[in-house]
Amino acid sequence: MLTVQIRDELAADLAQAERSQVPISPLTTAYPDIDVVDAYEIQLINIRQRVAEGARVVGHKVGLSSLAMQQMMGVDEPDYGHLLDEMEVFEHTPVKAAKYLAPRVEVEVGFILAHDLPGAGCTEDDVLAATAAFVPSIELIDTRITDWQIKLCDTIADNASSAGFVLGQARVAPADIDITSIDAVLTKSGEVVAKGRSDAVLGNPVTAVAWLARKVESFGVRLKAGDIVLPGSCTRAIDARPGDDFVADFTGLGSVRLVFE
Repeated sequence: MLTVQIRDELAADLAQAERSQVPISPLTTAYPDIDVVDAYEIQLINIRQRVAEGARVVGHKVGLSSLAMQQMMGVDEPDYGHLLDEMEVFEHTPVKAAKYLAPRVEVEVGFILAHDLPGAGCTEDDVLAATAAFVPSIELIDTRITDWQIKLCDTIADNASSAGFVLGQARVAPADIDITSIDAVLTKSGEVVAKGRSDAVLGNPVTAVAWLARKVESFGVRLKAGDIVLPGSCTRAIDARPGDDFVADFTGLGSVRLVFE
């Protein structure tokens, strides 16, 4: 467990790395005794600061939601980060790759909530009842840590490595599609670079959202009506570079595009 002063210092280091585009060494190297609570509190310090400066929380993302990623990181549950309004990017507006340090894209079936979710007791049924629609999405992930040399507490402190998101135009009600069997194909400039299926996310993306609702309550956070939730990637993460034109196609859910310049 770190002191409040050290948490504040590490949060400031991460914020400065994002502003300056100069990555920092892993927090876990300098402070091997950092734990998950420290990491979430560091994340929250920077989120609260950005909100104080005018940003608005519009949802959350779940990371490490596949078994393979959990095994790689040596953990037995996902992690989460915040989505801010200023992180949203748009299909018809190219994103400047130079704004990020080491950007990658992930393909996700997003949720848009119509109602608040309960906290500690949240179930999959609660999530489905509260969901207005599923939406095709791409998450733009990035790291403020040198060369993606991250351990669990590094990525949690760094807002679960989240940096942006784009939503497609389609909105499909939960009753109209099987959320566990949506195939996803990601192309880059017309070439297929990744394929996956929605059940790669904990067997069911709804399970990830229910986990998230329970988890965030312990940090004084709730998932609310209107929130966007990204439950985790259907595919592996793909590096993004200037000139890349990504399109993610989902069976029964339409598509979403993200272009880098």
